[in-house]
Amino acid sequence: MAPFLAYEDKGAKLSTPLPLVLIHGHPFDHTMWRPQVTALSATRRVIAPDLRGYGASPVVPGVTPLSTFAEDIAALLDELHVEHFVLGGLSMGGQIVMECYARFPDRIRGLILADTFASPETPAGRKSRNEMADRLLREGMRGYADEVLHKMVAPYADAAVAAHVHGMMTATSPPGAAAALRGRAERPDYRELLTQVTVPALVVVGEDDEYTPVPDAKAMAEALPDSTLHVIPRAAHMPNLERPGEFNEVLTRFLDYVDGSA
Repeated sequence: MAPFLAYEDKGAKLSTPLPLVLIHGHPFDHTMWRPQVTALSATRRVIAPDLRGYGASPVVPGVTPLSTFAEDIAALLDELHVEHFVLGGLSMGGQIVMECYARFPDRIRGLILADTFASPETPAGRKSRNEMADRLLREGMRGYADEVLHKMVAPYADAAVAAHVHGMMTATSPPGAAAALRGRAERPDYRELLTQVTVPALVVVGEDDEYTPVPDAKAMAEALPDSTLHVIPRAAHMPNLERPGEFNEVLTRFLDYVDGSA
């Protein structure tokens, strides 16, 4: 049976080192991980899916909770015969990573939490996400993309990076993005879960990230029993694209550590 999700699968399909699965954020697609897929697939298998509602994956209107995204990831990895892996995600993708760990921790050998946070939605945040979902359905993605571009990537970011980020946002399906926003507005509290994680974790954040500031990353790192925190200077919400060299170096060190632990 063909997988439900579109995906990129690069690198040798060997038992070692552990495969790396990367989950994109909102409102992007798997190409946000292009620098990581290119660099890391030289030495390991790297899988980067398009979440439902994004990229080339099917769009399912309505409400898409984080639990549904997690179920999709598990189903894809079953189809690809990937039993154990390191799982990473950025922003909403990081919250999907936490949901995956809550549902199938025995399959996950390491966590990468980039520019994300573990706390539940506030009443004000719930209202704001639902209002934004309504707006995207009414107006489309371009106005929103224009407004938030220089919070996603810093104003001083390379122009090609900014163009890539803007292009991903404007190419996203409004019904898919709205469904994810409504689901994310109902997300659970993952803070207690972090204290129970039994695998190594990397927490990474851009120094100038306004969406998920450095104190949020520090709080997650302190809650995790075996964690490494890395703050990337001169980067905002997407340090993997803004500073790919440093991000990849940190990621490689962490993956080597996980491979050794496994």
